[in-house]
Amino acid sequence: MNKLILATGITALMATSAMAQTIGASIARFDDNGLTIMRNGMTDHIGTLDGVELQMEDAQDDVARQLDQINNFIAAGVDAIIVNAVDTNATEAMSNAAASAGVPLVYVNRQPINMDTLPEGQAFVASNEIESGTLQAFQICRNLRAEGKSGGATGYLMNGQLSNQAAVQRSKDVYDVIGMDMCNFMTLIDEQTANWSRDEAQDLMTNWMSSGEPFDFVIANNDEMAVGAIQAMKANGIDMADVQVGGVDATPDALVAMSAGDLDVTVFQDLAGQGAGSIDTALALAAGEDVDKTVFIPFILVTPENAAEYQ
Repeated sequence: MNKLILATGITALMATSAMAQTIGASIARFDDNGLTIMRNGMTDHIGTLDGVELQMEDAQDDVARQLDQINNFIAAGVDAIIVNAVDTNATEAMSNAAASAGVPLVYVNRQPINMDTLPEGQAFVASNEIESGTLQAFQICRNLRAEGKSGGATGYLMNGQLSNQAAVQRSKDVYDVIGMDMCNFMTLIDEQTANWSRDEAQDLMTNWMSSGEPFDFVIANNDEMAVGAIQAMKANGIDMADVQVGGVDATPDALVAMSAGDLDVTVFQDLAGQGAGSIDTALALAAGEDVDKTVFIPFILVTPENAAEYQ
């Protein structure tokens, strides 16, 4: 009888082990506020799933480290890999490594440069960046017109990492909006990268203000840079009611700045939804299901009028 019980227990354990799945995830950097929301979305969603384990690694903004992590996941025999790319120009090598090993791969949040040629078993989960910068810049345009500045308004553009597709697209969106008849009264004094960083944005804004040139708006590719610019302006005694400031992501800190009257526009990027969506997409690919190459989660404009819905 004892042998029968033991055998039954072993069989059940083997069945459980066979059903268990492991997903490896390499995230560009853990110390980014927006990506932290995304990571939390991943771990929270994993907590609702039975028999799924998530192994998450910090690439620390290092492309070589990220490629090593992917190769390590492959060697460990994970069922699928999720990548939030450090450099979206370096994703082809990552795709090739996973495809050669037959391991499904999902890019999340940052669009791979090889999007048009992704191998079978690979997909991209994010939001359409054409929406983000367009919603942001057009609302800034509307606000400036409402303030009676349609005769001419000048300002600055803060870029994210230039190796990142989202930064490139969001900045292009701004130029596209400024090129519209309704918004061509807006002129950029300068644009530079602050690498998604609040501290770098604060330094950059301080340097811009040192010229003494008046300005009406600051558009940043993400909220962290927008908050850094606000901190610099407030430290310099600028009345935030006189400047339109826009960001992207609707992070908690950005919404606090909006409730204080400092941030005028942001765009909600459902980062937690992207994280959860990347898990579901990875599991679907691992199960051999048909999955769209691109899974988009919509952006939503956030202004002081609806900010409370996102806090």
